[in-house]
Amino acid sequence: MSGNTLTHEATATVEQTGTTRDTAYAPGRAARELRLKRSEFDLAVHLGRIRTVPDEGGGGRRVLPGEIERIRAAEGFPQALRDSVRTVGTAEGASLMQVTRARFTRLARLGLLVPVRFYVNRYRAVVWLYPAEELRQFAADGRNAALLKGRTPEGLRDQLAEGLDLRPRNWRGRHLGFLLRQADDPWARAAAVASLLDPVEVSEIVRDPYELSHLNRFRPLSPAQGAPGSPAGHIAEEINTAADPDEIEWLRADLAGAVAAARRQRPAPRPDLHPVPLPPGPAPAPQGAQEPEEPGRLRGLLGRMRRKGP
Repeated sequence: MSGNTLTHEATATVEQTGTTRDTAYAPGRAARELRLKRSEFDLAVHLGRIRTVPDEGGGGRRVLPGEIERIRAAEGFPQALRDSVRTVGTAEGASLMQVTRARFTRLARLGLLVPVRFYVNRYRAVVWLYPAEELRQFAADGRNAALLKGRTPEGLRDQLAEGLDLRPRNWRGRHLGFLLRQADDPWARAAAVASLLDPVEVSEIVRDPYELSHLNRFRPLSPAQGAPGSPAGHIAEEINTAADPDEIEWLRADLAGAVAAARRQRPAPRPDLHPVPLPPGPAPAPQGAQEPEEPGRLRGLLGRMRRKGP
């Protein structure tokens, strides 16, 4: 199921039930209700295990009571839910799949194992994390037996020797899916695609300055990895930005299509360049002219003159 479909279904649920921010759960409360740590809850949302809806008050995302009940009613709750969001690194992943670390790394570089998270350690090395459940499924699939034992096929070895590493690209693809599931506005969907492109690439596609400014309002934050401008921050920014020519090409095409769709549904706001005409009325008094007497004071003066007589 696509991210857009999930978003539309969740939005429809809000409309049908009349949910407000008072009846839906904030992330922290939802995590407690589901017996998850906050980090586990965030990853469950990222993987699509937990559906969220926009906060009507503009405060982020929330979880409907019905979604909490659906997850609680699932077989094996809560341990099955916790297991589905458990992540492992290279060493633990290799042990789980019963392969060497070197083979595990080769499989990941070839794009056969898709990371869901990463962080930059104190040695400025990128540590990739993978859903343990997906690794178990890969190892249990008989079609992958030849990849888990014996020599890596020659064609794949050649690609590895040339420096192939699809881990960053696969992470970006997975991250984009998450962003699209959270996007409730056509411009937010376009901004999700734009977030994986270099700003120069984005400005070449979105040439209208008002549309570009509006798009940037919806641009999601990159995953936090160190202070801005720090070595870790630079590494994270490189991972977050598409680098392969074919990846850049299809992201540019997707961005152009998403902006065109957003333009049709909800054009970007523009300043009103035409002055608002003033309503018709009496012409203003010339500057320096004496202000007329107030009506009350005039009536009083005339009355005194009448009483005095000729």
